[in-house]
Amino acid sequence: MDDHLLGWLRTLDEARLARVLSNRPDAIAAPWPRRLDTLAQRLGNGFAVMEAMRALPLPCLEIAQACLVLGDRTPPDRLAAFLDAPVATLTPWLDVLYDHALAWPDDEGRVHLAEAVSRWWAAPLGLGEPLDHYLNSWTVSNDTLRALARNLGLPPHGNKRRTIARVTEVLSDGVRLAALLRNAPEGTERLLADFAWDGPVRDVDGGRFVMLGTPEKWAADHGLLYRPRWEVAEMPREVALSVRGPGYHPPFSPEPPEIATIPVDPEEVDHLMTLAAPHVVERCAALLDNTAKTPLPLLKTGGVGVREVRRVAKETGCDEDETRLLLEICAVSRLLAFDEKSGGMVPTERFDRWRLDEGSARLRVLLSAWWRMERSSLRKIEGKYPTVLGDDQSGAAVARVRRAVLGVLSHLPSGTAFADRGSLVRNAHWHAPLLDQALLTDCAAAALEEARLLGVLANDALTDLGRALAGLAAHAGDENDDTVPLVEHDPVLVEASTRALASVRRSALFGPDLTAVVTGPPSTELAELLDRVAERESRGAASVWRFTTESVRGALDVGYDADELLAELSEVGQIPQPLEYLVRDVARRHGEVTVTTVACIVQATDPALLAEIAAHRRLSRLGLRLLAPTVLVSSTPAERTLAALRENGYAPVPIADTGEITIRRSKSAGSDAQNGKLILLPGGQVAELDSQLHHGVYTLAEPLPDPHEHARRLLESQEDAEQNGRTWAIIGRNATRLPTAQQSLLGFVVDRGVRAGITLTDGLTATISHGELRGGTLDAWCEEAGDYLEFPLAEIVEVRGAY
Repeated sequence: MDDHLLGWLRTLDEARLARVLSNRPDAIAAPWPRRLDTLAQRLGNGFAVMEAMRALPLPCLEIAQACLVLGDRTPPDRLAAFLDAPVATLTPWLDVLYDHALAWPDDEGRVHLAEAVSRWWAAPLGLGEPLDHYLNSWTVSNDTLRALARNLGLPPHGNKRRTIARVTEVLSDGVRLAALLRNAPEGTERLLADFAWDGPVRDVDGGRFVMLGTPEKWAADHGLLYRPRWEVAEMPREVALSVRGPGYHPPFSPEPPEIATIPVDPEEVDHLMTLAAPHVVERCAALLDNTAKTPLPLLKTGGVGVREVRRVAKETGCDEDETRLLLEICAVSRLLAFDEKSGGMVPTERFDRWRLDEGSARLRVLLSAWWRMERSSLRKIEGKYPTVLGDDQSGAAVARVRRAVLGVLSHLPSGTAFADRGSLVRNAHWHAPLLDQALLTDCAAAALEEARLLGVLANDALTDLGRALAGLAAHAGDENDDTVPLVEHDPVLVEASTRALASVRRSALFGPDLTAVVTGPPSTELAELLDRVAERESRGAASVWRFTTESVRGALDVGYDADELLAELSEVGQIPQPLEYLVRDVARRHGEVTVTTVACIVQATDPALLAEIAAHRRLSRLGLRLLAPTVLVSSTPAERTLAALRENGYAPVPIADTGEITIRRSKSAGSDAQNGKLILLPGGQVAELDSQLHHGVYTLAEPLPDPHEHARRLLESQEDAEQNGRTWAIIGRNATRLPTAQQSLLGFVVDRGVRAGITLTDGLTATISHGELRGGTLDAWCEEAGDYLEFPLAEIVEVRGAY
């Protein structure tokens, strides 16, 4: 934990602390911290700092690098002079760093950078380690240091610290270094310039560092270059700055690059959104229905092959790009998953609930999945698309690219579109400078095309759906989240998705030529009905279906009869006489040939015995029918048929497919069910969790913590007393029901915040962590309740590890 950060947090008022917490929600995630020292520890965590830096624009990172070069506690005026910018220009960007707890001012206003930031940057501004790092190394002996001082014209006597200070003073002075270089061998200045501008670490020929008269040996003898290995050399930070000269100023870009834009008609953009959004929902339902009939096999190397993608595209009426995108979106949204029994990708139980939901909710599920998807469906690598649902080496960076590009577009006013993708990419890099620029350039085009297909982008301008998504970049979640992301329930996105589907058509125009025309985007229900009973011929602003003998028979094959089918069609339009004649004619001939499913066969050599069994009243539930004098068929599986026959006094035996009698010793009866787990809930309520979890079912995400509430609570808790090392004594005196080993584990819950499961005297169980002792009570975070609860130490009868 950084003590300087903790000291600064204690000086903040509630409003300023709440601003920090709103920018760093990771610091108050459950279990939320109860003291400022715990908050400071979270804010200074290296991984958390890295994630916070990803959200910062380019000027903040340029200032952070300048602070690292100038050293800790840099005055703002010196920082402004180094960046060649007015202090007033730097101040807003310094405030951004302060509001993210990545830097903070000390009592004199000097900038103190978080320790994790310095660890994250190995070579800020392309500069190496300070001279002190090399001269204080164990590889530099006192004799070597004195020889270096003599080569620089300095007195060799004095202690090591003073000699290092003198050497640093000379090599940090550009004028004195220039005078020193006048006596250097030819080529030295070019060698040093290469290290200063393209270093600080470069591959070298180690032999030239031991050869008299070479620039490399001269530079090493004068402390300008150091070799950690034979073939590698490094230039210290002060030397590189001296070589760059007094006129050098690091880049500082307080203004983002301008985006080339053109005006567009907002009404046309809105119209295109209302066409694309219902089309996405409809095609996604058709794709999932297709996979329900024919599971989507995976390649041995993983992912879905090109042949299968083309088959699905042809059978569902999608183009290949749309199929690729929707398959991956369905997988991320858990509507599609691998089923081991069928050997391929099939719809999940969530699809059954999804298809019954309203259209806007279905659309939001798809958009939320795309927003957090860590693959780019339409990005080409070396001219080829990657395997659908295969491994993408870029991972989460692809999702960050998507959010960066749409975030930039959201800053453009309504009715404005980008005219040049290059300027858009440059602006996105300014807003997200830690993104790999090559990946950003590579994925931007694919992200824009995906956005067009989903109705998020139209005519190169963001739609209302796109603007709603762009405002939710911080809440997108990860691809593997097990909870429903807040994106799906955002009020702004709910309103936009509802309006995007408001223009869907729920009726069709049936023609005497056996066609159905929908003049606009059809609702998912209408499209499913027409797809079920007719063949789609065209799509777009108007969609056309044609009724044929085969298409009507297909609807009858899945369980419809003529009256039911005509009734459903009449609800969406007026049915012409030719269509009614077609349906009834096909229905009249439907079922001329029948196929019966038989669960098992009962055979005997005595026809009288089989006749007796078929007429037995107690066996009527088996659905027995006599096919031949010696053959009965049963509608009940073989095991149940065997059991029923034996219960009624007969002695049947099972026959395998090979014709052999198969009698096996049965397993001992036993219940595989496991008891549930009692848990504590807020308010002292008790609930029981089912031990068998159902995969693919989402739970609702926890609401975002309120920064103002946490800021007020943290400031009020500053006066709380600490444990003062009395943990073990308190637990030993009060937790008398526990053995010594379990008392020790409970102590770790208090002192180190470890997770543990506990059981109370009344049988209740809970998983706890981050405990504090308050007299004879343990105040700890309860995972089941989602809050801090108090547990009397005297009532804890068991403590076990929870991993």
